[in-house]
Amino acid sequence: MNTNAPRILQFCHGYDGPFLDCARQYASLFQGTPYRVTTVFLTGTPSEEARQGCASDEVIFLGFSSKEVRGLKLRAMLDLRRICATRPFAFCIAHRFKPIYVALLATRLPVIGVHHAFDDYQRFSRRVFARVFRHRLALLGVSNAVRDNLRAALSAWPQTRIETLYNRIDIEAVQAGQIPRDAARAALDLPMDAWIVGNVGRLHPDKDQSTLIRAFARALPRLPLGSLLAILGSGRLEAELKTLACDLNVEKSVRFLGQIPNARRYFKAFDVFALSSDHEPFGMVLLEAMAAGLPVICSDCGGGREVVEGIGALFPFQDEIALAQCLVDAVLRELPENYPARAEQYLQEHFSDQAGHEIFWHLDSVMKFLK
Repeated sequence: MNTNAPRILQFCHGYDGPFLDCARQYASLFQGTPYRVTTVFLTGTPSEEARQGCASDEVIFLGFSSKEVRGLKLRAMLDLRRICATRPFAFCIAHRFKPIYVALLATRLPVIGVHHAFDDYQRFSRRVFARVFRHRLALLGVSNAVRDNLRAALSAWPQTRIETLYNRIDIEAVQAGQIPRDAARAALDLPMDAWIVGNVGRLHPDKDQSTLIRAFARALPRLPLGSLLAILGSGRLEAELKTLACDLNVEKSVRFLGQIPNARRYFKAFDVFALSSDHEPFGMVLLEAMAAGLPVICSDCGGGREVVEGIGALFPFQDEIALAQCLVDAVLRELPENYPARAEQYLQEHFSDQAGHEIFWHLDSVMKFLK
């Protein structure tokens, strides 16, 4: 490793869930450039899977627990300061508020803060903090919806300091990991001849699977005989959602499959993918469903609309009647033979690593920090 090469510090809260791939996405932005990427994980024990998965030149695990990074996080600041003292970093990319906070207090680096959720600056103290460090802080939202939420909270900031860079997928890698339809159905214990609606997400109010179940129950008489709704995920609403399916007399047609590791491998088991979330900041599962060649249906709110608009179907949030019609339309409107290729082209143009690379290197904040 060339220790004298100019470097980028990527500072992540952890590598759980989708955040390992987020680290990979941002490391990939510097491939083919003189910069080398050091990725630092604030929480989580050393993991070879995480080391390989984030595709960085150097990976450091600070190893703090979530409990240990509450409050002032002084130990984390000291550790990060020591790392920065021995490497020629140009700037820092920090994911989520805690790493942004630590990076700004522990270093003198310019920081690009990436926000993956809404309302990160709803607290007055956070708005004050951002204002104090605004001279070396720029913000990215993972969708225009998140960007606009940030701009509303920090209304005095120039709009060029709060921009959008969409989440992305390595299309070839995702597709290589997706197993064929029959094998996926066998693995999930789903019938080979059923027409299946797929949904993946936590069983949580903000995912609103209750509207999806109600819509499916409405649509079921007009769907092919034996149609199923398969929900992958776990959470505190599991019992409540199962009771709802019973109350609607569709308990035999709704399969709760629980938490499935690396669920995107099984997306080809479905005939259509439906996401009913309330203000989804982005919706990575939509990209993974399109990579599998599936038609997608999404609630018309949050960042999900930006992902689906132009290629999938949208319905007003919590409108079970409209969603039911979308499900029926997915059966009646036969997909063109070239749909998988069209979906892949759409991903390449808007949500691929290459598309992200082209946008990133023209962002005002990036150009400012590299001057």
